[in-house]
Amino acid sequence: MAELPVAPCVRILKKAGAQRVSEAAGKYFAEALEEIALEIAKKSVDLAKHAKRKTVKVEDVKTALRG
Repeated sequence: MAELPVAPCVRILKKAGAQRVSEAAGKYFAEALEEIALEIAKKSVDLAKHAKRKTVKVEDVKTALRG
């Protein structure tokens, strides 16, 4: 089960051009986004740890997104 709310995910799909979004599609999209976000978060945390910090900074997230 996804931690992300489904409604904002449906809005993203509609913003991308979908006229209608099924409940199942919204839920699956939320789950997919969560998996992607978790990978970015893990990379960001690793970068902060490598820099001997406990705090994840915006630079960590930007670097994680690039690589």
